[in-house]
This record gives sequence, C-alpha cells and structure tokens, in this order.
Amino acid sequence: MTVFLVGAGPGDPGLLTLRGAEALSMADVVVFDRLSVGALLELAPLAAEQISVAKSAGQAVMAQDDINELLIEKARQGKTVVRLKGGDPFVFARGGEEAAALAAAGIHYEVVPGVTSAIAVPAYAGIPVTLRHSSTSFTVITGHEDPDKSDEVNWEAAAQLGGTIIILMGVGRLPKIVDRLLAGGLAPDTPAAAIRWGTRPEQHTVRSTLSAIAREPLESPSVIVVGQVAAMDLSWFESRPLFGKKVIVTRPRHQSSVLADRLRDEGAEALMVPTIEIVDPSDQGAALRASIDHLSSYDWLVLTSANGASRFCELLRDGRDLAGVKIAAIGPGTAEVLADFNLIADLVPERFIAESLLEAFPLPHETDQCRVLLARAEVARDVLPDGLRDLGWRVDVVDAYRTIPVEPTDEERARIAEADIVTFTSSSTVENWIAAFGSDTLPKMVACIGPITADTAHRAGLRVDVIAEVHTIDGLVDALVERVARPDAPKSTVRRRTSRGPRFGRKPRRA
Repeated sequence: MTVFLVGAGPGDPGLLTLRGAEALSMADVVVFDRLSVGALLELAPLAAEQISVAKSAGQAVMAQDDINELLIEKARQGKTVVRLKGGDPFVFARGGEEAAALAAAGIHYEVVPGVTSAIAVPAYAGIPVTLRHSSTSFTVITGHEDPDKSDEVNWEAAAQLGGTIIILMGVGRLPKIVDRLLAGGLAPDTPAAAIRWGTRPEQHTVRSTLSAIAREPLESPSVIVVGQVAAMDLSWFESRPLFGKKVIVTRPRHQSSVLADRLRDEGAEALMVPTIEIVDPSDQGAALRASIDHLSSYDWLVLTSANGASRFCELLRDGRDLAGVKIAAIGPGTAEVLADFNLIADLVPERFIAESLLEAFPLPHETDQCRVLLARAEVARDVLPDGLRDLGWRVDVVDAYRTIPVEPTDEERARIAEADIVTFTSSSTVENWIAAFGSDTLPKMVACIGPITADTAHRAGLRVDVIAEVHTIDGLVDALVERVARPDAPKSTVRRRTSRGPRFGRKPRRA
C-alpha cells in the first residue's frame, strides 16, 4: 500500500510529470481537489474510485483532518492511493501536513513534485519571473494570511528585497497587501499583473500597476505578479488560434483523447460529451472470426475504419494469414492500425471515403478468384459493397463492430450550454446527438470531419459551418482553426497538417 502525493501542476494537463502519470496509472483511489484538471483523471484506471474533496478559498467540502484520515483509511484497505493536488504538493498545498499524518500512521508514501503555479502561470501569461538586468530574484509569498497580522508575513521587507514578488491565493486580501507593499517603499506605478486560471483554456490576464491592481475586477484563483517583469507581454498561450473556445468532442470516450489533445494544442478547452460507444457486433464477432479461417480464398481485404482494422488484426495469428491477400484501407487512421500490426496497405484512396476507394479499386483479372472481404461497422452505407459488385467482384461483408448510443450524464448535458463549437466525426455521432439532445441545442458552430458526416447532419436538419477537406482529426482541427481565423471563409477549408508529439509521455494514439 502506498499513498502518492502528486502535484497536478497548475492546470494544463501536459505539465503533469511522467512520475505523476505513472502513479495515476496504478491508482485504486484518486483523491482530488478543484484545482486538479478533469483530463488527468482519465489517466487513472476506469475502475479507480474518484473522490473529490473540492477545497477552495473560503470553503471546503472536507476538512483537512478528514482528508488525512481518508488517505490513511484507503491505504489501510491495501489500496494504492493518489492524492492529486494543484501545483506542487509542498508549495502552499498542505502536502506537508498530509505526509506527516501518513508518517505518523505508519503508511508508506511518496511525494511526486509538480510544476508550481508560481513559475508556470506567469510563463503562460508571457511574464518571465526573472529577467537579466531588471529582476535577478523572485519571492513567492502566500496571500492567504491576514496582512494585519504583521508577525505572519513581513510585506514591507518583501518590498525592499527587489526583484519579482509572486503572490499566491492573495485576491481576497489584495488591498491590504498592496498597502503594505507601498508602505515598504515600492512605487505606485510598479507594474503588476494578475493571471486567473493560468495555463488553462480559460486563462485571463489583467495588467495594471501596484496602486491600481486591487481595484481591477479580479477573481480567484489568480497568481499576482509584482515587479518590472509584469510589464512584459511575451504572449504565446493566449495567442493560440482557438484560445478560449469550448469545443464539444462527441467521439467514443476511449477515442476522444486524440481530438481533445489536438484541440488543446490550439488553445481550446475540450468538453467530452461522447454520444456513441464501440462494442462487439450483434453476433459477438462470430462472422469476423470465421472469415479469418478462409482468408486465402479472397483476393482483397477492405477495411474502412481504424475500429474495424483493429478488431480484424487482433484476430490474426500473424501476417501469414494474409499471404497472397491484398489490403485496401480507407484513411490514414486505418492504415496506421495496420502498420501497428506490421501490415502495409496496398491501396489507400486519395480521399478518405468509399466513393474514392471505388474510383481507385482495380477490376478483377481472369486469374483472380474475384472475391473481396469487407470488414466494417454493423450499420453502414451500401455504397462500397454495391460499387465493388458493380466492378465485377464477389463481396462478403462481415460485421467487425457496432456503435451504440451513450446516455449523457447531467454534467455532460450542462457542458453543452457553455460550448462554442461541437464536432462530429461520424454519422453515428450526429444521429445519437439528435437522439440525446435534439436539434435545437447546438452551439454557435458545427464542424464535421467530412462530407458524409455533414450530409447526415444536413438531412437531420442541422446547419453545418465547417467541413474538413482532409477527413482526419488533424484535418478537422485545421479547418476549425481556419474558420475561427477567417469567419467568412468557405465552409469546406483546410490548413496544412501539423505533426504533434505524444502528450503525457505516451505514444500518440490513433484517430
């Protein structure tokens, strides 16, 4: 049994350390507060118990002593416990109190440091806490203590230290703090800045002076920076093209992170509202398994999606099962799955739709057995099998998987009201959105991954504002970026594909 005191960082899930991600992956229980980010909880096993203690300024769902007892109780049950805390657990986060309680109870624990908001939040606002020739030191002070208690924090002395002053949890007492810093000798026109929800898509930066900052409409949680560096505006995070946009992801939950990560890369907040889930076909995969035993009787195997490719390849003993059989794949995601199994597609159409595959598919030769195996979703358009038959092929269709609707939670329903954009990545996501929410709950912008999905939306009476010309996750995000940058651009638009590395230290996942 181990309790991990994990620093979650200030908000951006990409700032979690590798050790923090490892601890979450082993968790039986995750105890988290409001400064933790929901995306981090997805790194824990699905079966892990999640307990919110929701500590915030002025209120606490659970007292600190009760949190300590909770950690001890869960650990004594033999469970691996992750205490997920905003920032660093030992920087104004009571991690020291929790560690002491665990030590006194004889519980093994490990401290996993996190990126502190004192450094990261100013950086995300374009403010370096040190700068050669103007600020060669910085002081981090909690603003949680009452400035009237002069024995707690000597603000006058801090004012005389020079360099940068970083105040955490100080919004509620800022007027008194400002008075004492001015009394300590800082000039009224000393630059000051306050960054709320730093490193997150809702980040908001207020720039002012020391004498005026307390009169600004500030809210918690904010990091306050006082000093010459606060006049710097090396903005990069808030300049991202989708910054501040809240985008709904309707993909299956286990596949949503690919799109969510790309949206976050562009500055958006991804709101997970899955409308479908991928499950076994109605025959539990019997036809798919049987087809493996007769692969040698086919000339071509056609796979139309990453889901179908994955389920098919998992049944192969090895590549020899496909000896002599050519493979056609619709889309790079499908081809990537094949590559994971050391298989290379012989044919990938230029456009990632059935019609394009038919245009590129060869006619059968006299030496061919004239047979094609098509593994796809249980419910799909008949364009591909009918078109292949028109070319002269005998086509056997097997169901590799099916999509089922997901009943949205109350929390997911609430997310819709605050969203700016909804993304649809398949016809089934559109159909199940309408079934779950109706057609009058759409955000201001609707984006579809391609023309087939857009056509489904149009036939259902939905408006469509963005259609990606490149029918991939990257193409969808690029088209969104282009539309937000150029609101009057044509609906069907695309930017160059941007290559991204893995997040949280993991291998990039398939679209």
